[in-house]
Amino acid sequence: MGIASSNQSTENRPSKQIFILSGQSNMAGRGGVNGHHKWDGVVPPECSPDSSILRLNAQLHWESAREPLHADIDTKKACGVGPGMSFANAVRKRVGVLGLVPCAVGGTAIKEWARGQPLYENMVNRAKESVKSGGEIKALLWYQGESDTSSYNDAKSYKDNMESLIQNVRQDLGSPSLPIIQVAIASGDSKYMERVREAQKEIDFPNVVCVDAKGLPLKEDHLHLTTEAQVRLGQMLADAYLANFAPPPASS
Repeated sequence: MGIASSNQSTENRPSKQIFILSGQSNMAGRGGVNGHHKWDGVVPPECSPDSSILRLNAQLHWESAREPLHADIDTKKACGVGPGMSFANAVRKRVGVLGLVPCAVGGTAIKEWARGQPLYENMVNRAKESVKSGGEIKALLWYQGESDTSSYNDAKSYKDNMESLIQNVRQDLGSPSLPIIQVAIASGDSKYMERVREAQKEIDFPNVVCVDAKGLPLKEDHLHLTTEAQVRLGQMLADAYLANFAPPPASS
């Protein structure tokens, strides 16, 4: 009851800065998920909850954000630590109250995020719902592409598909210059992983920046980032946002 009432009071603050988290499993978060598909429950201090960090849950209600952020969104797999909370903690002192909108679903290819597809439409609907109680969408954080590394055709068409997604989401949200921070993948099928990474780094649209996850530690499955890697990635995403899109800090 106490949580609900405190959320109610924070929910309608017009200053809410909203960030969409989308893509596949490394955005949803598998940090700390073991081979038996159970999360170890370890929350690093960089991912601690804070009264200024909210999350739009699956029922489209704002609540206090905590790990795992995608537990009720990416429901077919066990979710653990992702980059969202460390990102939020790294930017909150500059932006005030944050609203995170988790939308990522593991194992999804870029074509499943095309306009008209359920994943895309759900992301857009959640994003639109997120601003109804006040606030502004400040950026889309995107980490996806591992599922497009096995097929030559998928890898070859990745750049066009990603550019279409950027154009479509900006149009559908009525935000033609919406900042997009995408992550260049750190894992996937070695056959076409580099081709997908090249496509991600070659996208040359205004207000689109790329953060490279390559070199961050992977779990034993050689696919998912470790908890520590997710913390670092969240901080890298925060650095990219603060350097490229956030207003400069107020001078003391």
